[in-house]
Amino acid sequence: MENIFNRDYVLQQLDSGETWDVLVIGGGATGLGVALDAVSRGYKTLLVEQADFAKGTSSRSTKLVHGGVRYLAQGDVKLVREACIERGLLQKNAPHLVKNQTFIIPVYNFWDKIKYTVGLKVYDWIAGKLSLGKSVFVSRSETLQQLPGIKEEGLLGGVLYHDGQFDDSRLAINIAQSIAENGGFVLNYAQVTGLLKNQNDKLNGAIVVDTEKSGSYHIKAKSIVNATGVFVDDILKMDDAEAGQTVVASQGIHLVVDKKFYPSAHALMIPETSDGRVLFAVPWHNEVVLGTTDTPVGQPSMEPRALEKEINFILQTASAYLHQPPTRKDVLSVFAGLRPLAAPEKGSQKTKEISRSHKIITSSSDLFTIIGGKWTTFRKMGEDMIDTIEHHLQWPSKKTTTETKRIHGFSETVNWNDPFYFYGADAAALKKNINGAHNTWLSESLKIHEEQVRWAVRHEMARTVEDVLARRTRALLLDAKESIRICSDVAYIIANELNLDRDWIDEQINSYTQLAAQYQLA
Repeated sequence: MENIFNRDYVLQQLDSGETWDVLVIGGGATGLGVALDAVSRGYKTLLVEQADFAKGTSSRSTKLVHGGVRYLAQGDVKLVREACIERGLLQKNAPHLVKNQTFIIPVYNFWDKIKYTVGLKVYDWIAGKLSLGKSVFVSRSETLQQLPGIKEEGLLGGVLYHDGQFDDSRLAINIAQSIAENGGFVLNYAQVTGLLKNQNDKLNGAIVVDTEKSGSYHIKAKSIVNATGVFVDDILKMDDAEAGQTVVASQGIHLVVDKKFYPSAHALMIPETSDGRVLFAVPWHNEVVLGTTDTPVGQPSMEPRALEKEINFILQTASAYLHQPPTRKDVLSVFAGLRPLAAPEKGSQKTKEISRSHKIITSSSDLFTIIGGKWTTFRKMGEDMIDTIEHHLQWPSKKTTTETKRIHGFSETVNWNDPFYFYGADAAALKKNINGAHNTWLSESLKIHEEQVRWAVRHEMARTVEDVLARRTRALLLDAKESIRICSDVAYIIANELNLDRDWIDEQINSYTQLAAQYQLA
């Protein structure tokens, strides 16, 4: 990986002046899915991301690979069927990151017992051969045993079902590595600042700025994909200043608390909260993620902030179901992400009612834009986009191979209790580097070792303290305060690896400390 998954190596390719078949703008789940599909068909592919891979929405999910029980309730069977298939494929292609997670819906009245039991049987049936397991009704006594801490008053039992759980930013990094291993090129901290057109007003390239070194490149490309999530309208306006709004942003926040507040191996799903949203309590990396909200926002930002009303909603809802309710002081981290939803035809629709299915738009200049979608269906979104490009540009049709393509790190033997499990097949080499020095953790509680920092820089294109602590490891999301404590050590290690000076170290410590403060509740 040293030679191909390396920024300097990729920048040399940008200097070559050759023409790319597919240029993908955006390094989140959607863009990575498009680039992976493109290289699987043999296209010369370049992906550029203005920040770090999965910096935005794609590292801030509920950590679920799911068919979407709530969408079934809305009658969107097609989306649920597609998501269930993709969930099963992803579990097969990245078993080191995607696990079969059991969920229990506590039931407090007879009608809910019938509704959820029948509804989840339909959910099982829709998944077909790719189902992760059968749903069953469990008794009151078993529900209390399996969900210690759940509210007992009025409890009739629960409905247990299966969905997937994963580590989102780790999957993003592994997909980026897979793209490189299959002949593609990916580059973070590379911002598109302009689009280039020929005399027929058709796109034939883009201006890309390496924001790390301030170099500018004129990239030639036969097709350009706009996969920038909540920022797709910015690229559309580069193409056409009169372009209208295509996406609306919906904010979802999550609170991370100690597992003592919900000490169960099963995830908890509350399908109907006070305002109709779904609430999850999901075990993740030895802590518990509580979420999510669904709040319309105006102008999207790279670093969205949780609103007080969202924080209070999650804490209040959780307190109605848990014996020992977490309070603000118990929150280890709060993080927010923006969902890029296809703008509704009518402005009256609530964001939770807007379909999560994806949509592809082709402009008159041949800019291919993809909006909507979700992590679970990233592979199918990529396939649909390359199918669209082939058809529109009249390229010979090639068959995708991503349905069975193993993601970098693929390993079928996973010990989920191993602090290095999410490295998959890379874990052995990482542990060899540690060479018995496991007790020299940078963070004992988070099980983060200094060798992980070096590995992130050498093998995973990490460039900053945030890259390492937010996305290569998950320290920022698991315990923001602890991540601040170790950030200076991380900065020194990165600086040593990249030959950076003391000014860079000081700037990184300062900027990361300010960032992580936003993930804490005062």
